[in-house]
Amino acid sequence: MPDNITQIPAPRVAIWDTMTNYVTRGWYRYFYNLYAILGSGSLRSGAFYDTTTQTAAAINTAYAITFNSTSLTQGVSIGTPTSRVYVDRTGSYNIQFSLQLVSTSASAKNVYIWADVNGTSVIQSATKLTLTGNGTALVAAWNFVIRMSAGDYFRLMWSTSDTNVQIAAAAASAPVPAIPSVILTVASNIGE
Repeated sequence: MPDNITQIPAPRVAIWDTMTNYVTRGWYRYFYNLYAILGSGSLRSGAFYDTTTQTAAAINTAYAITFNSTSLTQGVSIGTPTSRVYVDRTGSYNIQFSLQLVSTSASAKNVYIWADVNGTSVIQSATKLTLTGNGTALVAAWNFVIRMSAGDYFRLMWSTSDTNVQIAAAAASAPVPAIPSVILTVASNIGE
């Protein structure tokens, strides 16, 4: 596939070859590449969230964040267990998330969040956040770009230095809709 498929052939290049009664090569390559990227269903995406509050039973222990709801899916899906998010095509995936972290005690506590593919931590993917104060809330939100093969799964992992922290969900309260504990979007529209 050419590096720059958005380059439309020059105006002097006819679309139709009158001698062969077929589309010309330059225009064929352009239309085929557009189809391959946009029209063939090769773009994969998914949006997921969880409506429950998630807690850690023990300190300094890795936990996989779970999802119980799907907003949309095309080739990206929640697996079993529900912490696994599978892709059905090889490609580079932009994985974005947000977590609603809430402290339930006054002491300072650290929370670590990182990416995992097929049960193995992604190198250099962890981030440390610190919460202090009872009732303090913090939204952790960033993204990972990860190359995955068809059938691979991604997990969002977390650990805490204190069990008095939770990934909190909240019910709707007019005029605000419900707050999921975690939101995750996955998209392969960043190219190969």
